[in-house]
Amino acid sequence: MKTIVLQQAGKFEYTESTLDKNLKPDEALVKVHSIGICGTDFHAYAGNQPFFSYPRILGHELGVEVMEVGAKVDHVKTGDRCSVEPYHNFGNDQAVRRGFTNCGENVSVLGVHQDGGMREYLKIPASYLHKSDQLTYDQLALIEPLGIGCHAVNRAQVTAQDDVLVIGAGPIGLAAIEFAVASGARVVSMDINEDRLHFAASVMKIKGTVVANKEDTEVQLRKQFDGDLPTIVFDATGNKHSMSKAMEYVASAGKLVFIGLFQGDFSFHDPYFHRKEMTLMASRNALPSDFKQIIRMMEEGKINTDAWITHRSSFEDMVGQFDRWLQPEAKVIKAIVSL
Repeated sequence: MKTIVLQQAGKFEYTESTLDKNLKPDEALVKVHSIGICGTDFHAYAGNQPFFSYPRILGHELGVEVMEVGAKVDHVKTGDRCSVEPYHNFGNDQAVRRGFTNCGENVSVLGVHQDGGMREYLKIPASYLHKSDQLTYDQLALIEPLGIGCHAVNRAQVTAQDDVLVIGAGPIGLAAIEFAVASGARVVSMDINEDRLHFAASVMKIKGTVVANKEDTEVQLRKQFDGDLPTIVFDATGNKHSMSKAMEYVASAGKLVFIGLFQGDFSFHDPYFHRKEMTLMASRNALPSDFKQIIRMMEEGKINTDAWITHRSSFEDMVGQFDRWLQPEAKVIKAIVSL
């Protein structure tokens, strides 16, 4: 079967591989139709993705077709279109027993810690498949990145009474915006990239935008919220400086949620943190319930991601396109690879 392997940083190889089609009772064989390219893939290609080893088959944002199911599988059948939940737990550790499958002690992410979906076919435990009778394969491939934002918003318990700032207008930040807006909150987007802010303002129902790295950043922010600060701030940058500064933007008794991951340490002034009685949270991956919520909302027309897909490629042409997608002038929001 057609397969793309990231042999080492900066080097993809288009090749043929074999697949053992013998299914365990709880497994399914799926055909991959759409693959979303995300920041993790770009970081792995650039050689700066944490907890990563080469060679690796990338691909964890997937829209797939069920080809065959094992004897014990009854929630999906041959021909079903599905999104793939890529956070796999091999063991029943404490977090998993408590229902936190997004952050199990031994969680293994498809396409990151184990080989993923940049290939024609994939065997997978069927419990990680979420079907839809209405959504396209491209839409199903976007469920996973949407899930990151959905989980963060659910975790922060955003309501219509909240003023929300989302720092970072990449795909994960946009996903957080989608669900914060759907919760009825007033939402502002902040980024250093004015092109991305323009995209957020033109495509999404946000209150306004703020250009970061200006001396008057807080002044700009207060203007957006009638003199107030946001009650909830999401930082989706994974940038040390941004994450350190984010605490300054949170209202007293507010929440700061880190979605982006920074591989390192940073510090904050504890009296300032306590004075505001701030809640500091991390948000990792997504839960099965988040996948189900997103599929329902997309089927009901409450979320439209058509404008997100700015770049496309066939599977055969992807290797030649990838370097160009990394360039800022390409203005990639989301690239989709089709098989």
